[in-house]
Amino acid sequence: MKSVETSPSPVESAAPPRRADARRNHERVFAAALDVFQEAGLQATVPQIAERAGVGKATVYRSYPAKEDLVAAAVDSRLAHLRRLTAPALAQGDPGRVFGDYVLCLFEGLADDRLLSEVLADAGFRSVSGLLAQLSDLMEAAKSAGTVRADATVLDLRVVLCGVAVQLIRIAERDPALWRRYGELTLQALRP
Repeated sequence: MKSVETSPSPVESAAPPRRADARRNHERVFAAALDVFQEAGLQATVPQIAERAGVGKATVYRSYPAKEDLVAAAVDSRLAHLRRLTAPALAQGDPGRVFGDYVLCLFEGLADDRLLSEVLADAGFRSVSGLLAQLSDLMEAAKSAGTVRADATVLDLRVVLCGVAVQLIRIAERDPALWRRYGELTLQALRP
C-alpha cells in the first residue's frame, strides 16, 4: 500500500471538527479510495471503496457527497505523490536531461496507477493541467537546448504521451519496465 496523504475534502474544510471515529472513518475511506482507484481507475465504484474501507456507503458519502469529489481528492493526492517522484528529475541543470528523466519517471509512476494514467489521458480533467503545463514547459526548454525537435508542439507531446498511456491502460499493462520502454520511445519520437 502506498503512503496516504489525507487531504480535506471541500465538504470537510467548511465543517466543524469531526469526532475521532469520524476522522478515522474518513482516513480509512480515503486510503481505500486511493487503493481501489489505483487498481481499477475511474471504473471503481463507491461500494467497492466502502467495502475496502470496512464502512457503509453512507459513511463514504458523508465525507464525499459524490464520487467525483472522491476522485478529485484521490487525483490531487496522486499528483502530489507524482510531484515527489519526479522532483529529482527537475533538480538537474541540463534541460534535455530534465525533460527526458521527467518523462521516464512519469511513465514509471503511471505504470501502477490506473487512476492517474486514465485522468492524464482524459482531456476533461482540469486537475492535471498543471502537470501538462509543466511537461510543456520542460519540452520547450529542451527544444531551446536542441534536444527536442524544433517542430514539436504541445499537442504532439500530449497525443504521443497520452496515446501510449491509453493503449497501455487498455491492455492492462502494469510492468514499470515496459512503461519506461514506451517512455523512451516517446522521447525518441520527439528527438531532432
